[in-house]
Amino acid sequence: MIAHRHPDGRPDLRGGPGTLMRLTVLGCGDAFGSGGRLNTCFQLDTHRADDGRDTRLLVDCGASAMISMHRFGTDPDSIDAVAVTHLHGDHFGGLPFLLLYLQFEAKRTRPLEIVGPPGIRQRVKDACTALFGSINCDWHFDLTFREWAEGVSMTLGGVAVTPRQVYHGEGITAFGLRITDGEKTFAYSGDTKWVDALPDLAEQADLFIVECYAFDRSLPTHTDYQTLKRHLDELSARRIALTHMSTCMLDRQDELRLEALDDGRVIEL
Repeated sequence: MIAHRHPDGRPDLRGGPGTLMRLTVLGCGDAFGSGGRLNTCFQLDTHRADDGRDTRLLVDCGASAMISMHRFGTDPDSIDAVAVTHLHGDHFGGLPFLLLYLQFEAKRTRPLEIVGPPGIRQRVKDACTALFGSINCDWHFDLTFREWAEGVSMTLGGVAVTPRQVYHGEGITAFGLRITDGEKTFAYSGDTKWVDALPDLAEQADLFIVECYAFDRSLPTHTDYQTLKRHLDELSARRIALTHMSTCMLDRQDELRLEALDDGRVIEL
């Protein structure tokens, strides 16, 4: 399907009828690198047939995101926007490295937008300061931040993103995301225990990625496989795939009834 590449290195999704959407799994691991997997980072490429608009979105940007992008052939400067589900390092900790790369290596000039939970601007600034000292420099590009609000859709490039609040522990504001280009829909749970918002996120999605940290151990802040099985009939997504798996999940993949993601996998929606 990929005939050539854009000048910025991203794949050209043109060449077929209708809207096209492709997900690249840049990282589907947990916070501990279980199984040698990279931290959470999904690359979503879309091409809208109606206006020819292409969008490349990062969904979460874990601490290993720069390694992931270089390993799997993504030019970091080709990213149009970043959508962050929650402010844990394995989901947003790659942003300081991405920003410094764009500033000093890529010498980026076009805007970058980062959207995440309330407080994301300050948390990213604090992370940059902690890792690199002062970052009081004049950015070569316009860097803007926006914050999710429960159920309020916003446009990022050529896609609409709707956040739904999930539960990942007291004092942690976490969201699942539903992303559509008008024809195709990608949904992602973020990190969460089972909550009522998950069936809404998954409803008729072309792909729903759901975290499944444990196999049969109930946890207050994560989903486990046995709980997910009990609720499976509530999920109407056309395709469901598991992410953020611990060692115990990885060791029992042959017992799973659902697809388990791997780093580097490419999924056409």
